[in-house]
Amino acid sequence: MLLSTLVSLIYQDGVTFQLFLAGITTLVVGVLSMIFTRHHKKEMNKREGYIVVTFGWIVMSLVGTLPYILTESIPSFTNAFFETMSGYTTTGASILNDIEAVPKGVLFWRSMTHWIGGMGIIVLAIAILPLLGIGGMQLFAAEAPGPSADKLHPRITDTAKRLWLIYFGYTAAQTVLLSAAGMSFFDAINHSMCTLSTGGFSTKNASVAYWNGEPIIQYIIILFMFLAGTNFVLSYFAFKGKIKKIIEDEEFKLYFIFVAVFTLITSLIIYFRADLSMSSIAHPMVWGAGESAFRHGLFQVLSVITTTGFVTADYTLWTPFLVVFFFGLMFLGGSAGSTSGGVKVVRHLILIKNSFLEFKRTLHPNAIVPVRYNKKAINRFIVFNVLAFFILYMLSFIIGSLGFAMMEIEFKSAIGLAASTLGNVGPALGDFSPVNNYAALPAVGKWWSSFLMLIGRLELFTVLILLTPFFWRNR
Repeated sequence: MLLSTLVSLIYQDGVTFQLFLAGITTLVVGVLSMIFTRHHKKEMNKREGYIVVTFGWIVMSLVGTLPYILTESIPSFTNAFFETMSGYTTTGASILNDIEAVPKGVLFWRSMTHWIGGMGIIVLAIAILPLLGIGGMQLFAAEAPGPSADKLHPRITDTAKRLWLIYFGYTAAQTVLLSAAGMSFFDAINHSMCTLSTGGFSTKNASVAYWNGEPIIQYIIILFMFLAGTNFVLSYFAFKGKIKKIIEDEEFKLYFIFVAVFTLITSLIIYFRADLSMSSIAHPMVWGAGESAFRHGLFQVLSVITTTGFVTADYTLWTPFLVVFFFGLMFLGGSAGSTSGGVKVVRHLILIKNSFLEFKRTLHPNAIVPVRYNKKAINRFIVFNVLAFFILYMLSFIIGSLGFAMMEIEFKSAIGLAASTLGNVGPALGDFSPVNNYAALPAVGKWWSSFLMLIGRLELFTVLILLTPFFWRNR
C-alpha cells in the first residue's frame, strides 16, 4: 500500500493521502496484533497451518479493501471485497466499469494484489519475514498449488526465497520488454505483475485488446503467460542448466502439447469459420489474417489454460464449438507449482494414467500395476488424493452453479461464473463474457463468487476442511 502511495505521489493522481492512510492503518493493525499475541505459543502443525492460511487470506482481503474504500474508487464494501479477493486469488474478475478513470495509485495497488497473491501471501511471509519459526513447511504445503510442494532447498525459507527471486526476475524482464515494445512504463509494470501472477487485471478497459494493433506486445505477454503457467521449479532447473530435467518432465510435455494442439484447433476454426472483426475490439488484423488467427488463438488458449484471463477478443462470438471448447479449458489449469489456478495438468495426467491402468487391473486383478509419474511409482494415497480432489472440484462446480441459478442467473452465465471463479480464470460466459465485467452480479452473487475464488485458489481442501466438524474436535 505504501508503494502504491509512492506511485500516487509520482503521478499526482489526488489520492496519495488516502493510500498512505490505508497503509498506516494496516501497519498499525498488524503491529498491535503482534504485540497482543507476542506471548502466544508458536507451535504449528498441519491443523494450525490450514487455519492460518485460510484466515490469513480472508484478513488480508478485508484489509485490502481500504485503498478502494478510502479513495472512493469502489465505495461499496461488497464490491471492494470482491475486487480484492479477485486480486489476491489472481482471478481477475472486476466490477469496475471504467478502469481508465481510476487513479494510478489505486490501479497499481490492484495489480499488486495479483502479484502478491500469485506466489502466495504466506510464502511471501516465509521468504522475507521468517518470524513464524516453526511451521513453515505446514504453511507452504497448505498453500502451494498442485498435489505436492517441490522443495528446491532443505529449508523451506530458502525454497520460498528462490521461488520469489525467479518470480521477481520474470516480472522485471517482462516490464523491460513491454516498455521497449511501446507500452508506457506504468502499463508495462502493471501488466507484468498481472501476467506472472496469471491474474488478468489490466489498466485498460479493453484489456490487452487495446494493443491489438501492436502484435509484438501481445507475443511478449504470450511468452510470459506460458512461463507463468509452468512449474517454477522447472525455471529454477533451467537457470541451473539442468535442461534435461525439463525435457523429461511429463507434466511439462503434456502442458506444451495441450497448448500446441488447442492453439492449432482454435486458430484453424478462427481462420475458416470465425469473424474476427466481430469479436475483436480494435485492429484485428495487422500482419495478415493467418497471423491474426494464430495470435488470437494462441493468446486466448494460453489465457484460459493458465487462468490469466487477459482478453484480445470475445471468444464467445467465435462459433458455438469454440464457446464450449473454451468452457472446457477452464477446468484444465496450468502446471502444479505455477501461479495458475484450475485443476492442474499433473492431476489430469495422473487421472488419465490411472484410468487406462484400470483396464489392465480388470484383465489382471492380481497384478500390482502402479501409476508412474516421471518414471517413478506414485504412492497410491496420492492417486486417491487426486481422485478425491477431482470429485470435490466437480461437486463444488455443480454447487457453485446451483448457487448462481438460485439468484435467477440464466444457465449459460451461471455455469460460466462457477467455472471461472472456481478456476480463478476471470472471464466467463453469457452476461459475464470476456468483454463484460461482474458489475451486474447481485451482491449475494459477489460474496458467493468470492467464496468460490478463495476455495479455488487454496485448492479446496485447505478451506473446506475447516467446514468439517471433526476438524474442530479436541485431539
